[in-house]
Amino acid sequence: QVQLVESGGGLVQAGGSLRLSCAASATRFTINSMGWYRQAPGKQREFLATITSGGSTNYANSVKGRFAISRDNAKNTVFLQMNRLKPEDTASYYCNAESQATFYPYTRVTDWGQGTQVTVSS
Repeated sequence: QVQLVESGGGLVQAGGSLRLSCAASATRFTINSMGWYRQAPGKQREFLATITSGGSTNYANSVKGRFAISRDNAKNTVFLQMNRLKPEDTASYYCNAESQATFYPYTRVTDWGQGTQVTVSS
């Protein structure tokens, strides 16, 4: 089982910055990729960024150049540095982890955190 807990959300002025953290705890699973998504009320969940255990990153066009994903493999923690925030960035932000069991049949799973609220005021 893999559990993830997001933190670092809050209220920030437009143009400001915020750094989100997601701490993962894995029991008998190895975490591979980790990522960030967001969802505003009444809207679809939106992909933001992913990072592999090797450090390769992938970003959505909507946040490329403003957001940066990073991770600490030793601590199973992923971060999202958000700069030049806009009101349209207001949403609940979720982290996820793609993992594989260390035991047969080595099942692959995707787990999600509970979310952290980010509100950008104008």
